[in-house]
Amino acid sequence: MGQAGTAEAAVRYLRAAGAPGPVEALPRPTLRCVRDDERAPVDQREFRRVLGSFATGVTVVTAPTAEGPAGFACQSFSSLSLDPPLVAFMVGRTSTTWPRIARAGVFCVNVLSAGQGELCRGFAVSGADKFAGVAHDTAPVSGSPRLAGTLAWIDCAIHAVHPGGDHLVVVGRVTALGMGDDQAGAPLLFHRGRFL
Repeated sequence: MGQAGTAEAAVRYLRAAGAPGPVEALPRPTLRCVRDDERAPVDQREFRRVLGSFATGVTVVTAPTAEGPAGFACQSFSSLSLDPPLVAFMVGRTSTTWPRIARAGVFCVNVLSAGQGELCRGFAVSGADKFAGVAHDTAPVSGSPRLAGTLAWIDCAIHAVHPGGDHLVVVGRVTALGMGDDQAGAPLLFHRGRFL
């Protein structure tokens, strides 16, 4: 859809919702590389160490692709909006799996349970057959792999993609969701470089 299309869609939504007064699209932001004089004087190892004190849940993002199922482990996932229902995740620009998911245009977020650390490690490697021996069925709308034993799953269509430094911020519009097989289980958490 692009940024201009997203802005136009937002204007149409606000007009349909009866927003008071005129509604105009915001100017399109200028996208450019970060210049050296804009870089924060923060050591990357220190950045990673300090931010590692924030515990996160762990997910596996999956999609059906022409080459077969694709997926990667992702700890930077969040709900974004209730109306419309949106979620977001961040993926590194160097990911070899992301281009396949982007071409699919859809994805499923699988929220991992506490006992799925090995499953997560399997989806964190590059170049292997990540789905070998992994039980899964298909999400109802996108057809993305829905992994067995998870706490929950969120089926999505790609809504927008925004640049974020060495990562991309992917926004997904939720098309279906539900609880997984391990509804009463605890979540898999990542904190200071290890699973909890």
